[in-house]
Amino acid sequence: MEFTGKLAGKVAVVAGATRGAGRGIACMLGAAGATVYCTGRSVRGQPIRPDRPETIEETAEMVAAHGGVGIPVRVDHTDREQVRALFERVGAEQDGRLDMVVNDLTGDANMESKPFAEHSLDKGLKLLENGSLSHIITSYYAIPLLRERGGLIIELTDGIGDELRDFNFYYDLEKALNIRVARALAQQLKEQKIAVVALTPGFMRSEEVLAHFGVTEANWRDAIQQDKYFAYSETPFYVGKAAVALACDPQIMAKSGQALLSGRLAREYDFTDLDGTQPIWHY
Repeated sequence: MEFTGKLAGKVAVVAGATRGAGRGIACMLGAAGATVYCTGRSVRGQPIRPDRPETIEETAEMVAAHGGVGIPVRVDHTDREQVRALFERVGAEQDGRLDMVVNDLTGDANMESKPFAEHSLDKGLKLLENGSLSHIITSYYAIPLLRERGGLIIELTDGIGDELRDFNFYYDLEKALNIRVARALAQQLKEQKIAVVALTPGFMRSEEVLAHFGVTEANWRDAIQQDKYFAYSETPFYVGKAAVALACDPQIMAKSGQALLSGRLAREYDFTDLDGTQPIWHY
């Protein structure tokens, strides 16, 4: 399925668009013709993580290169006033229009490879604040705009069921909570025609994952020797296309409250990753 122009005139906010899935989603929304507010905390000259060079300005430029309108806005989504100001700006600039919000904010940089009793409590709570409470704050301030026409909220997560991510207590709680947020908000917002879904990529070749394996997108298959499951990996644009497919679906309310997987949606909506494949991760 081709999505070119399918979202022309639509307005989206991608919260956490600096890199990874957020960047991939922002770019694919742009490729479908949308205006995309790309938010995050890393801007040129002021990176939040000195080990990562990506910025929201770079993402906005990529959105424009794909055919959309990219607007970078520096926002700390744990700060209520900054989030409120963001949606006031969107409303003012877009004549009250907002069609879609993607919550891809994470606190995963605070995760330690330690059991609960040895994990830093401060870092664990910061992980939950950045990766889950920020989603709630963002949705709270977005809903007044979304309810004007109905719309879509996407909660990015990891997993689609009740599986236990037992390598880290806080990470597991963060991802499970985001699925629960989608389910609960779906019930709350049903009468307002606002669909809410949780969406997960499979084994995603984000910038950080490629760096971890010491490869680039051009030679990523070399890393299969290090991890055989990397053969089933996908680009961030794959989950980006999944988000676009959901935004284009006139029957999206039927999926509200569900947790969805990029690879399964690729088969349902007939889209592929950039290389023409349809990788699927089995949870």
